[in-house]
Amino acid sequence: MDAAAAIALQERLRHEVAITPLPTAIRTVAGLDSAYTEAGAVAAAVVVLDAATLTPVTTAVAHGHTDFPYLPGLLAFRELPTALRALEQLSTPPDVLVCDAHGLAHPRRFGLACHLGVLTGLPAVGVAKNAWGEHAEPGRERGAAADVTVDGEVVGRALRTREGVKPVYVSVGHRADLDSACALVLGLTPAYRLPETTRRADRLCRDALRAGG
Repeated sequence: MDAAAAIALQERLRHEVAITPLPTAIRTVAGLDSAYTEAGAVAAAVVVLDAATLTPVTTAVAHGHTDFPYLPGLLAFRELPTALRALEQLSTPPDVLVCDAHGLAHPRRFGLACHLGVLTGLPAVGVAKNAWGEHAEPGRERGAAADVTVDGEVVGRALRTREGVKPVYVSVGHRADLDSACALVLGLTPAYRLPETTRRADRLCRDALRAGG
């Protein structure tokens, strides 16, 4: 698939994104992340945590290869094939997916978190390290937030998870809304800036890449 075909697919699928509050009873939350070599080898990791205690429930790793180049706005086409194979290894699907990427905060309002949510049908939230769009600086206290906008449209929220530390950038992926997504992210960040789901998936995929297939 080339870039033009990838963009056309995003334009078609983006209309399937559902914006609704996350389920009220969330028992498990999964973090997903991928690591790459310069030659295109990919290791994708899924870490499922108990939503209440943040203790690990299960993990899965898949290895693959990508020839799709890194292009802004098209990250999903590098990560999705291997990430989906990792998810398929889980015996029970998690209640929510948390992606180290954007959702609606995307040029076509269809970032990786949206794409993954639509393909799996699972609620999904994007939590990115850097902003896409404009926002005011949120207050210094934990829980402070400011809307992220593009051309006047709210596409996400800058959320302070640690007092005085750079915020994370939360956006809707699928079957979520900003209020419930931010509440979830605060529950996943009791001690660090990034959600525990992201921290653990990042560590696992890097370890898996070093270990090889």
